[in-house]
Amino acid sequence: MSELQNYNKAVEAIKTAILQSQFDAARTVNEKQLRLYYGIGKYISLNSRNGFWGKGAIDLISRQLDKELPGLRGFTSRNLRYMRTFYEEWKMLDLVEQSEKIINNVSDNLELTNSKSEKNEIEPIWNLQIPNLHDFPIDAFLHIGFTHHKVILGKIKDFEERLFYVRRCADEHFTVEALKRSIAADDYHHQGALPNNFVQTLPAGQQALKAIGVFKDEYLLDYINVEELDVRDSADVDEKVVENAIIHNIKNFILTFGKDFAFIRNQYHLDAFGEDQYIDLLFFNRELNCLVAVELKRGKFKTSYLGQLQGYLSVLDGYERKAHENPAIGIILCKDMNKSFVDYVIRDYAKPMGVATYKTSKDMSEELRKALPDIEDLKKLLDTEEDILF
Repeated sequence: MSELQNYNKAVEAIKTAILQSQFDAARTVNEKQLRLYYGIGKYISLNSRNGFWGKGAIDLISRQLDKELPGLRGFTSRNLRYMRTFYEEWKMLDLVEQSEKIINNVSDNLELTNSKSEKNEIEPIWNLQIPNLHDFPIDAFLHIGFTHHKVILGKIKDFEERLFYVRRCADEHFTVEALKRSIAADDYHHQGALPNNFVQTLPAGQQALKAIGVFKDEYLLDYINVEELDVRDSADVDEKVVENAIIHNIKNFILTFGKDFAFIRNQYHLDAFGEDQYIDLLFFNRELNCLVAVELKRGKFKTSYLGQLQGYLSVLDGYERKAHENPAIGIILCKDMNKSFVDYVIRDYAKPMGVATYKTSKDMSEELRKALPDIEDLKKLLDTEEDILF
Protein backbone atom coordinates (compact mmCIF):
# COMPACT_ATOMS: atom_id res chain seq x y z
CA MET A 1 0.00 0.00 0.00
CA SER A 2 1.41 3.40 -1.03
CA GLU A 3 1.92 6.31 1.34
CA LEU A 4 -0.91 8.23 -0.34
CA GLN A 5 -3.25 5.27 0.14
CA ASN A 6 -2.30 5.17 3.81
CA TYR A 7 -3.13 8.86 4.16
CA ASN A 8 -6.44 8.43 2.37
CA LYS A 9 -7.32 5.52 4.61
CA ALA A 10 -6.46 7.56 7.70
CA VAL A 11 -8.54 10.51 6.49
CA GLU A 12 -11.51 8.24 5.84
CA ALA A 13 -11.23 6.62 9.28
CA ILE A 14 -10.98 9.99 11.06
CA LYS A 15 -13.79 11.50 8.99
CA THR A 16 -16.05 8.55 9.80
CA ALA A 17 -15.27 8.88 13.51
CA ILE A 18 -16.00 12.63 13.46
CA LEU A 19 -19.31 12.24 11.64
CA GLN A 20 -20.40 9.41 13.94
CA SER A 21 -19.45 11.46 16.97
CA GLN A 22 -21.41 14.46 15.68
CA PHE A 23 -24.45 12.27 15.03
CA ASP A 24 -24.26 10.69 18.48
CA ALA A 25 -23.83 14.10 20.12
CA ALA A 26 -26.84 15.55 18.29
CA ARG A 27 -28.94 12.55 19.23
CA THR A 28 -27.87 12.78 22.87
CA VAL A 29 -28.61 16.51 23.01
CA ASN A 30 -32.08 15.95 21.54
CA GLU A 31 -32.82 13.14 23.99
CA LYS A 32 -31.73 15.23 26.98
CA GLN A 33 -33.79 18.17 25.73
CA LEU A 34 -36.93 16.01 25.45
CA ARG A 35 -36.39 14.60 28.92
CA LEU A 36 -35.95 18.11 30.30
CA TYR A 37 -39.07 19.41 28.55
CA TYR A 38 -41.07 16.46 29.83
CA GLY A 39 -39.92 17.12 33.38
CA ILE A 40 -40.67 20.84 33.15
CA GLY A 41 -44.03 20.02 31.57
CA LYS A 42 -44.87 17.79 34.51
CA TYR A 43 -43.86 20.47 36.97
CA ILE A 44 -46.02 23.08 35.25
CA SER A 45 -48.94 20.66 34.92
CA LEU A 46 -48.96 19.69 38.59
CA ASN A 47 -48.90 23.31 39.73
CA SER A 48 -51.11 25.01 37.15
CA ARG A 49 -53.81 22.36 36.76
CA ASN A 50 -54.27 21.89 40.48
CA GLY A 51 -54.68 25.58 41.16
CA PHE A 52 -51.43 26.04 43.08
CA TRP A 53 -50.49 28.89 40.74
CA GLY A 54 -52.59 31.91 39.99
CA LYS A 55 -53.79 33.06 36.58
CA GLY A 56 -50.99 34.32 34.33
CA ALA A 57 -48.27 32.44 36.23
CA ILE A 58 -46.80 30.81 33.10
CA ASP A 59 -46.45 34.18 31.34
CA LEU A 60 -44.81 35.67 34.41
CA ILE A 61 -42.39 32.74 34.75
CA SER A 62 -41.41 33.01 31.08
CA ARG A 63 -40.66 36.73 31.39
CA GLN A 64 -38.64 36.16 34.56
CA LEU A 65 -36.61 33.37 32.92
CA ASP A 66 -35.82 35.75 30.07
CA LYS A 67 -34.56 38.36 32.54
CA GLU A 68 -32.46 35.98 34.60
CA LEU A 69 -31.08 33.99 31.66
CA PRO A 70 -30.53 36.54 28.84
CA GLY A 71 -30.42 34.91 25.43
CA LEU A 72 -32.26 31.82 26.59
CA ARG A 73 -34.32 30.43 23.71
CA GLY A 74 -37.24 28.03 23.65
CA PHE A 75 -38.88 29.03 26.91
CA THR A 76 -41.55 31.44 25.80
CA SER A 77 -44.90 31.15 27.52
CA ARG A 78 -46.24 29.34 24.45
CA ASN A 79 -43.43 26.78 24.56
CA LEU A 80 -43.89 26.27 28.29
CA ARG A 81 -47.51 25.42 27.59
CA TYR A 82 -46.38 23.05 24.84
CA MET A 83 -44.14 21.33 27.39
CA ARG A 84 -47.13 20.93 29.68
CA THR A 85 -49.10 19.40 26.82
CA PHE A 86 -46.13 17.17 25.96
CA TYR A 87 -46.20 15.75 29.48
CA GLU A 88 -49.97 15.44 29.75
CA GLU A 89 -50.38 13.70 26.38
CA TRP A 90 -47.61 11.20 27.13
CA LYS A 91 -48.34 10.90 30.83
CA MET A 92 -48.32 7.11 30.62
CA LEU A 93 -44.54 7.30 30.24
CA ASP A 94 -44.08 8.83 33.68
CA LEU A 95 -42.43 6.15 35.79
CA VAL A 96 -42.74 8.31 38.92
CA GLU A 97 -46.47 8.64 38.33
CA GLN A 98 -46.80 4.86 38.10
CA SER A 99 -44.46 3.65 40.83
CA GLU A 100 -43.88 6.71 43.04
CA LYS A 101 -40.18 5.95 42.67
CA ILE A 102 -37.72 8.63 41.51
CA ILE A 103 -34.55 7.56 39.70
CA ASN A 104 -32.89 10.60 38.08
CA ASN A 105 -32.98 14.37 38.33
CA VAL A 106 -32.23 17.08 35.81
CA SER A 107 -30.10 19.01 38.24
CA ASP A 108 -29.60 19.13 41.96
CA ASN A 109 -30.00 22.88 41.73
CA LEU A 110 -33.35 22.87 39.92
CA GLU A 111 -36.06 22.57 42.55
CA LEU A 112 -39.82 22.17 42.78
CA THR A 113 -42.00 23.41 45.59
CA ASN A 114 -44.22 20.62 46.89
CA SER A 115 -47.43 22.57 47.45
CA LYS A 116 -49.13 19.56 49.00
CA SER A 117 -46.87 19.74 52.01
CA GLU A 118 -47.70 21.99 54.94
CA LYS A 119 -43.96 22.46 55.51
CA ASN A 120 -43.50 23.57 51.92
CA GLU A 121 -40.72 20.98 51.45
CA ILE A 122 -38.71 21.04 48.24
CA GLU A 123 -38.30 18.30 45.62
CA PRO A 124 -36.27 18.37 42.39
CA ILE A 125 -37.72 18.59 38.89
CA TRP A 126 -37.14 15.17 37.41
CA ASN A 127 -36.22 13.98 33.94
CA LEU A 128 -38.56 11.79 31.94
CA GLN A 129 -38.22 8.25 33.25
CA ILE A 130 -39.15 5.42 30.93
CA PRO A 131 -41.06 2.41 32.25
CA ASN A 132 -40.95 -0.94 30.50
CA LEU A 133 -43.98 -0.38 28.28
CA HIS A 134 -44.51 -3.25 25.87
CA ASP A 135 -43.73 -2.33 22.25
CA PHE A 136 -43.38 1.38 22.95
CA PRO A 137 -40.86 2.83 20.42
CA ILE A 138 -38.83 4.72 22.98
CA ASP A 139 -35.73 5.04 20.76
CA ALA A 140 -37.81 6.65 18.02
CA PHE A 141 -39.66 8.78 20.57
CA LEU A 142 -36.41 10.28 21.87
CA HIS A 143 -34.86 10.52 18.41
CA ILE A 144 -37.25 13.06 16.85
CA GLY A 145 -37.31 16.75 17.67
CA PHE A 146 -39.67 18.60 19.98
CA THR A 147 -41.23 20.44 17.03
CA HIS A 148 -42.10 17.08 15.46
CA HIS A 149 -43.76 16.08 18.72
CA LYS A 150 -45.76 19.32 18.75
CA VAL A 151 -47.05 18.64 15.22
CA ILE A 152 -48.01 15.05 16.03
CA LEU A 153 -49.78 15.96 19.26
CA GLY A 154 -51.51 18.93 17.66
CA LYS A 155 -52.89 17.03 14.66
CA ILE A 156 -53.30 13.42 15.83
CA LYS A 157 -55.47 12.23 18.72
CA ASP A 158 -55.34 8.43 18.37
CA PHE A 159 -52.55 6.77 20.38
CA GLU A 160 -51.58 4.13 17.79
CA GLU A 161 -51.64 6.70 15.02
CA ARG A 162 -49.31 8.93 17.00
CA LEU A 163 -46.89 6.03 17.43
CA PHE A 164 -47.01 5.40 13.67
CA TYR A 165 -45.87 8.95 12.90
CA VAL A 166 -43.25 8.89 15.68
CA ARG A 167 -41.74 5.75 14.13
CA ARG A 168 -41.98 7.12 10.62
CA CYS A 169 -40.27 10.40 11.56
CA ALA A 170 -37.38 8.50 13.13
CA ASP A 171 -37.05 5.81 10.46
CA GLU A 172 -37.26 8.15 7.47
CA HIS A 173 -35.57 11.20 9.08
CA PHE A 174 -38.57 13.39 8.31
CA THR A 175 -38.28 17.13 8.31
CA VAL A 176 -41.18 18.93 9.97
CA GLU A 177 -42.59 19.75 6.52
CA ALA A 178 -42.33 16.11 5.43
CA LEU A 179 -44.19 15.11 8.58
CA LYS A 180 -46.97 17.60 7.85
CA ARG A 181 -47.28 16.23 4.33
CA SER A 182 -47.47 12.68 5.60
CA ILE A 183 -50.22 13.57 8.06
CA ALA A 184 -52.11 15.60 5.43
CA ALA A 185 -51.97 12.61 3.08
CA ASP A 186 -53.32 10.40 5.91
CA ASP A 187 -50.50 7.89 5.46
CA TYR A 188 -51.50 6.03 8.61
CA HIS A 189 -54.76 4.82 7.12
CA HIS A 190 -53.31 4.21 3.65
CA GLN A 191 -50.20 2.31 4.75
CA GLY A 192 -50.29 -1.39 3.83
CA ALA A 193 -53.90 -1.16 2.68
CA LEU A 194 -53.47 -1.63 -1.07
CA PRO A 195 -55.10 -4.67 -2.72
CA ASN A 196 -52.31 -7.18 -3.43
CA ASN A 197 -51.39 -10.84 -3.76
CA PHE A 198 -48.04 -10.67 -1.97
CA VAL A 199 -48.77 -13.43 0.55
CA GLN A 200 -49.65 -15.91 -2.20
CA THR A 201 -46.85 -15.01 -4.62
CA LEU A 202 -43.76 -14.07 -2.60
CA PRO A 203 -41.79 -17.13 -1.48
CA ALA A 204 -40.82 -15.93 2.00
CA GLY A 205 -43.57 -14.92 4.42
CA GLN A 206 -41.44 -12.17 5.91
CA GLN A 207 -40.83 -10.69 2.46
CA ALA A 208 -44.59 -10.54 1.88
CA LEU A 209 -45.16 -8.71 5.16
CA LYS A 210 -42.41 -6.24 4.33
CA ALA A 211 -43.91 -5.59 0.90
CA ILE A 212 -47.37 -5.01 2.37
CA GLY A 213 -45.87 -2.47 4.77
CA VAL A 214 -43.90 -0.62 2.09
CA PHE A 215 -46.75 0.32 -0.24
CA LYS A 216 -49.89 2.41 0.31
CA ASP A 217 -53.27 2.18 -1.37
CA GLU A 218 -53.25 5.87 -2.34
CA TYR A 219 -50.52 8.35 -3.20
CA LEU A 220 -50.81 12.12 -3.10
CA LEU A 221 -49.02 13.58 -6.12
CA ASP A 222 -49.89 17.16 -5.26
CA TYR A 223 -46.99 18.54 -7.30
CA ILE A 224 -48.77 17.44 -10.50
CA ASN A 225 -50.93 20.41 -11.37
CA VAL A 226 -53.18 19.35 -14.24
CA GLU A 227 -54.31 22.92 -14.91
CA GLU A 228 -50.74 24.03 -15.55
CA LEU A 229 -49.87 21.21 -17.95
CA ASP A 230 -49.67 22.05 -21.63
CA VAL A 231 -52.94 20.35 -22.66
CA ARG A 232 -56.17 21.76 -24.05
CA ASP A 233 -58.50 19.81 -21.81
CA SER A 234 -58.17 17.75 -18.67
CA ALA A 235 -59.55 14.82 -20.67
CA ASP A 236 -56.38 14.95 -22.79
CA VAL A 237 -54.22 14.23 -19.76
CA ASP A 238 -52.96 10.69 -20.33
CA GLU A 239 -50.44 8.38 -18.68
CA LYS A 240 -47.53 9.96 -20.57
CA VAL A 241 -48.33 13.44 -19.27
CA VAL A 242 -48.54 12.21 -15.69
CA GLU A 243 -45.33 10.19 -16.20
CA ASN A 244 -43.46 13.25 -17.46
CA ALA A 245 -44.69 15.29 -14.49
CA ILE A 246 -43.40 12.59 -12.15
CA ILE A 247 -40.02 12.45 -13.91
CA HIS A 248 -39.65 16.23 -13.59
CA ASN A 249 -40.44 15.88 -9.89
CA ILE A 250 -38.74 12.56 -9.23
CA LYS A 251 -37.42 13.60 -5.83
CA ASN A 252 -40.94 14.50 -4.74
CA PHE A 253 -42.23 11.19 -6.04
CA ILE A 254 -39.67 9.15 -4.13
CA LEU A 255 -40.46 11.08 -0.96
CA THR A 256 -44.12 10.24 -1.57
CA PHE A 257 -43.41 6.61 -2.41
CA GLY A 258 -41.37 5.98 0.73
CA LYS A 259 -37.85 5.27 1.93
CA ASP A 260 -35.27 2.93 0.38
CA PHE A 261 -36.38 3.51 -3.22
CA ALA A 262 -33.80 4.19 -5.93
CA PHE A 263 -35.04 5.38 -9.32
CA ILE A 264 -33.65 3.44 -12.29
CA ARG A 265 -35.43 5.08 -15.23
CA ASN A 266 -38.72 5.71 -16.97
CA GLN A 267 -39.83 3.84 -20.11
CA TYR A 268 -37.44 1.03 -19.17
CA HIS A 269 -36.88 -1.08 -22.29
CA LEU A 270 -37.51 -4.82 -22.11
CA ASP A 271 -36.41 -6.88 -25.10
CA ALA A 272 -37.28 -10.56 -24.93
CA PHE A 273 -38.15 -12.92 -27.76
CA GLY A 274 -38.01 -10.01 -30.18
CA GLU A 275 -40.83 -8.17 -28.39
CA ASP A 276 -40.18 -4.57 -27.34
CA GLN A 277 -41.90 -3.57 -24.10
CA TYR A 278 -41.54 -0.47 -21.94
CA ILE A 279 -42.16 -0.15 -18.21
CA ASP A 280 -43.43 3.30 -17.23
CA LEU A 281 -41.26 3.64 -14.10
CA LEU A 282 -38.69 1.20 -12.73
CA PHE A 283 -37.29 1.41 -9.19
CA PHE A 284 -35.15 -0.72 -6.89
CA ASN A 285 -36.08 -1.04 -3.23
CA ARG A 286 -33.19 -1.73 -0.87
CA GLU A 287 -35.34 -3.03 1.99
CA LEU A 288 -37.17 -5.50 -0.25
CA ASN A 289 -34.05 -6.15 -2.35
CA CYS A 290 -36.04 -6.26 -5.57
CA LEU A 291 -37.01 -4.35 -8.68
CA VAL A 292 -40.33 -2.48 -8.51
CA ALA A 293 -42.19 -1.82 -11.76
CA VAL A 294 -44.81 0.94 -11.69
CA GLU A 295 -47.44 1.24 -14.40
CA LEU A 296 -49.41 4.49 -14.63
CA LYS A 297 -53.04 4.47 -15.71
CA ARG A 298 -55.11 7.63 -16.02
CA GLY A 299 -58.54 6.04 -15.55
CA LYS A 300 -60.26 3.42 -13.43
CA PHE A 301 -58.66 0.01 -12.84
CA LYS A 302 -59.14 -2.67 -15.49
CA THR A 303 -58.30 -6.37 -15.15
CA SER A 304 -56.27 -6.17 -18.38
CA TYR A 305 -53.71 -4.04 -16.53
CA LEU A 306 -52.79 -7.02 -14.35
CA GLY A 307 -52.06 -9.23 -17.35
CA GLN A 308 -49.86 -6.56 -18.89
CA LEU A 309 -47.94 -6.02 -15.66
CA GLN A 310 -47.52 -9.75 -15.06
CA GLY A 311 -45.85 -10.02 -18.47
CA TYR A 312 -43.41 -7.27 -17.53
CA LEU A 313 -42.57 -8.98 -14.24
CA SER A 314 -41.94 -12.31 -15.98
CA VAL A 315 -39.39 -10.67 -18.26
CA LEU A 316 -37.80 -8.72 -15.39
CA ASP A 317 -37.34 -11.91 -13.36
CA GLY A 318 -36.09 -13.91 -16.33
CA TYR A 319 -33.78 -11.36 -17.96
CA GLU A 320 -33.02 -8.51 -15.53
CA ARG A 321 -33.07 -9.83 -11.96
CA LYS A 322 -29.70 -10.51 -10.32
CA ALA A 323 -29.06 -13.84 -8.60
CA HIS A 324 -29.09 -12.29 -5.12
CA GLU A 325 -32.31 -10.30 -5.66
CA ASN A 326 -35.86 -11.22 -4.72
CA PRO A 327 -38.62 -11.51 -7.35
CA ALA A 328 -39.72 -8.22 -8.88
CA ILE A 329 -42.90 -6.55 -7.62
CA GLY A 330 -45.38 -4.65 -9.76
CA ILE A 331 -47.60 -1.72 -8.79
CA ILE A 332 -50.45 -0.35 -10.89
CA LEU A 333 -51.06 3.32 -10.13
CA CYS A 334 -54.47 4.37 -11.42
CA LYS A 335 -56.99 7.14 -10.78
CA ASP A 336 -59.72 4.98 -9.28
CA MET A 337 -60.57 1.41 -8.33
CA ASN A 338 -63.11 -0.79 -6.62
CA LYS A 339 -60.94 -2.24 -3.87
CA SER A 340 -63.16 -5.25 -3.20
CA PHE A 341 -63.14 -6.16 -6.88
CA VAL A 342 -59.36 -5.77 -7.18
CA ASP A 343 -58.81 -7.85 -4.05
CA TYR A 344 -60.88 -10.62 -5.60
CA VAL A 345 -59.36 -10.77 -9.10
CA ILE A 346 -55.72 -10.20 -8.17
CA ARG A 347 -55.53 -13.47 -6.22
CA ASP A 348 -55.36 -15.58 -9.40
CA TYR A 349 -52.18 -13.97 -10.73
CA ALA A 350 -48.81 -15.64 -10.21
CA LYS A 351 -46.59 -12.57 -9.95
CA PRO A 352 -46.54 -10.28 -6.86
CA MET A 353 -48.61 -7.20 -7.69
CA GLY A 354 -50.58 -4.47 -5.98
CA VAL A 355 -52.95 -1.73 -7.09
CA ALA A 356 -52.97 1.82 -5.72
CA THR A 357 -54.66 5.07 -6.66
CA TYR A 358 -53.22 8.56 -6.91
CA LYS A 359 -54.50 12.10 -6.52
CA THR A 360 -53.13 15.19 -8.22
CA SER A 361 -53.49 18.81 -7.14
CA LYS A 362 -56.80 19.02 -9.00
CA ASP A 363 -58.31 16.22 -6.88
CA MET A 364 -57.40 17.64 -3.48
CA SER A 365 -59.93 19.24 -1.22
CA GLU A 366 -59.39 22.86 -0.17
CA GLU A 367 -58.77 21.66 3.39
CA LEU A 368 -56.02 19.33 2.22
CA ARG A 369 -54.43 22.03 0.06
CA LYS A 370 -54.19 24.33 3.06
CA ALA A 371 -52.62 21.58 5.19
CA LEU A 372 -49.77 21.08 2.74
CA PRO A 373 -46.62 23.27 2.67
CA ASP A 374 -46.04 25.67 -0.19
CA ILE A 375 -44.74 23.69 -3.16
CA GLU A 376 -42.04 26.26 -3.98
CA ASP A 377 -40.67 25.98 -0.44
CA LEU A 378 -40.70 22.21 -0.78
CA LYS A 379 -38.81 22.38 -4.07
CA LYS A 380 -36.14 24.58 -2.49
CA LEU A 381 -35.80 22.06 0.33
CA LEU A 382 -35.51 19.15 -2.10
CA ASP A 383 -32.92 20.98 -4.19
CA THR A 384 -30.54 20.82 -1.25
CA GLU A 385 -30.47 17.01 -1.35
CA GLU A 386 -27.38 15.50 -2.93
CA ASP A 387 -29.10 12.53 -4.58
CA ILE A 388 -32.47 10.80 -4.96
CA LEU A 389 -31.78 7.67 -2.91
CA PHE A 390 -33.67 7.44 0.40
